[in-house]
Amino acid sequence: MANNTLNNQTLEIWTDRSIEYKVISALLVFAICTLGIIGNVMVILVVLNTKHMRTPTNCYLVSLAVADLMVLTAAGLPNITDSIYGSWVFGHSGCLCITYFQYLGINASSCSITAFTIERYIAICHPIKAQFLCTLSRAKKIILGVWVFTSLYCVMWFYLSDIEEVVYENVTIITCAYKVSRNLYLPIYFFDFGFFFVLPLTLATILYGLIARILFLNPLPSDPKEKVKNDNNCISKRNKINKFKNSNQSSSTTATSRRQVTKMLAVVVILFAVLWMPYRTLVVVNSFLEEAYLDTWFLLFCRSCIYLNSAVNPVIYNAMSQKFRAAFRKLCLCGRKSQAKQAAYSVALTYSVAKETSMIESTEHFTTELDDLTPCEDMLPDKKLLFQDTCTYGNPVYSQS
Repeated sequence: MANNTLNNQTLEIWTDRSIEYKVISALLVFAICTLGIIGNVMVILVVLNTKHMRTPTNCYLVSLAVADLMVLTAAGLPNITDSIYGSWVFGHSGCLCITYFQYLGINASSCSITAFTIERYIAICHPIKAQFLCTLSRAKKIILGVWVFTSLYCVMWFYLSDIEEVVYENVTIITCAYKVSRNLYLPIYFFDFGFFFVLPLTLATILYGLIARILFLNPLPSDPKEKVKNDNNCISKRNKINKFKNSNQSSSTTATSRRQVTKMLAVVVILFAVLWMPYRTLVVVNSFLEEAYLDTWFLLFCRSCIYLNSAVNPVIYNAMSQKFRAAFRKLCLCGRKSQAKQAAYSVALTYSVAKETSMIESTEHFTTELDDLTPCEDMLPDKKLLFQDTCTYGNPVYSQS
C-alpha cells in the first residue's frame, strides 16, 4: 500500500529505522511471500494440469490464486526494499504500476471470493438450477468479467499515484505517494471498504448461513442426473435393492464431499475477514483523525496480515481437501520421478553403448538394458502389463489376457 501524501517542505531530522525492525520485517515478509508464491503457483498448476480438478469452484480458486500472487509480488516484495532502505527505489513507472497491481490483486481476490460463495450457494441450495448455472464455461466467463471490471476500475490509480520527494534537514527521502490530499482520496477508500470488503462479507455471511441450514440441518437432495439414471436401469427387484443401496452410498459420499468443500471455503472467507480487519480498521480510524496513526510496528503487523491472507489459502486447501492434498503430493512426486526416469535412461543408454563396443562379434544377440526391462508375453503368461504414466496413474494396471 502506498504511503500517505506529504507536503514538499523541509522537515525535522530524519531518523532511520532500527536494525531490529529492518531484520524482522524483511525476514517476516520474505518468508510469507515465498510460502505464498510457491503455494499459489502449485494451486494453479494442479488445477490446470489435472483433469478432474477442473471444476467451477476450482476455477474461482485459480482466479483467487492469481490475485494473491499479484498482491504478494506487487505489495509484499516491494515492502522488503522499503523496510531496508526507507526510500522508494523503483522510480516513477514502478510507483504507478506497483500501486495499480496492488489494488487490482486486492479487488480481484475479493470478487473471486464473492463469486465462489455464490456458486456454492446455487450448487447446494438450488441443485437443479446448478446444472446449467454452475458450469465450467460459465465460471470462466464470470472470472473474465471479474478481471475486466477490476482492471478498468483500478486504472484511476495511474492518475492518483506519483513519486514525491520529502525533504528533511539531513536527507531527502523519495516516496510513492498520492497526488491529491488525504481528504480527496477518502471517498475512494470508503467505496473500496464498502464494495470490496463489507458487501462480500455480508453476502458471505447470509449465503453460508443458508448453505449450513441445507447441509447440516436438512438432508441433502440427491443429484437429479443420478436419480434418472437409476430409475431407467432398474430391471429387477434385486437390481432395485442394489441400486437403492448404491444410491444411498453415493448420496452420503456427495453430502460428505460437499460439506468438506463448503467448510474449506468458509475458512477462506473467515480468514479473509480476520486478516484484512486490522488494515481496513486503521484506514477508517485514520480517516477521522487530524494526524494519521502510522506506528511502524503496527503498520508492519497490518501489512503482514494482508500478505498472510494471500499466502495461507494453499495451506488451507492442503489441510482440508483430500483432492488438493493428493494433487499437491502428485505434483511434487512427478518432478522427482521424472528426474529419476531421466537418470535411469541415461545409465541404460550408456550401458548399451558400452555393450555394443565390447561385444561387436555377436551383434545378432545385442539387447539394451532398456529392452531387458521390457516384459513380454512369455514372462507374463496370464497377465499383460499395460504401461501407463506413473505420474498420472500411480501403479501399473494389469488386465487379464
